[in-house]
Amino acid sequence: MRRFSPEYLRDTRRGLWEDRSPLADLDLGGRDRILDVGAGTGEFTRILREESDADILAIDADLDLLGAGNLENAVVGEATQLPFVDGAFDLVVCQALLVNLPAPGAAIDEFARVSADLVAAVEPDNTQVQVTSTVSAEGPLSRRARGYYMDGLETDAGLGGAVPELFREAGLREIRVRRSLHKRAVEPPYSDAALESAKRKATGSRLADQRATMLQSELTPAAYESLLDEWQAMGRTIADQMAAGEYRRTATVPFYVTVGQVGAPD
Repeated sequence: MRRFSPEYLRDTRRGLWEDRSPLADLDLGGRDRILDVGAGTGEFTRILREESDADILAIDADLDLLGAGNLENAVVGEATQLPFVDGAFDLVVCQALLVNLPAPGAAIDEFARVSADLVAAVEPDNTQVQVTSTVSAEGPLSRRARGYYMDGLETDAGLGGAVPELFREAGLREIRVRRSLHKRAVEPPYSDAALESAKRKATGSRLADQRATMLQSELTPAAYESLLDEWQAMGRTIADQMAAGEYRRTATVPFYVTVGQVGAPD
């Protein structure tokens, strides 16, 4: 399973639930006991608590992430081996977890086992990310780099729209899907996170972190070095535009909220 820093999780989840209507099928107001699997630092757990009076338990395999999130009701555990009895919850849900698991179907089987009613997954399709920027090279370069990186992963970063089929394979029924667009904008005044991101692009450190994975794709070492040169030049242009207060960027990520019913048809 891929691992992430608390800062990465907080930054990528920023603004995701400004519109909460895609969560309607979770019937959060009618829940009694909810399990948030792969909760990380608890961004989605807090949304659930704002929308429901249920008892909500967060679980993640990474103790450090749970600690960084300062979650009140949380336990350490694996999504594919949940430490709960059958039917312990009436909603089991995850956000951006299945795309990071080598065997997402095994996790969904566990979700269905420990839920007495609903299972839900909020998952992105990272193959469909759209980037618009005042730096003309940023959109095409981001698309190329992302493509190599995803091709080198052992997980399916574009899983979002395919979750219904996994739900059916797990025996879930009455499956409903809502699509949501998460738009993240960078504009003046620039946040510390935006300034740090620009710095990492200019130095190439962001791409260097992904080098080993990217080289698992068809990308050759020589082609990687060429891409890195273009990436750093792009980063320097971003830094120059930021210094002038002219840089703007929007990344749009499609998310799919999939909900399924546990149990046999009436």
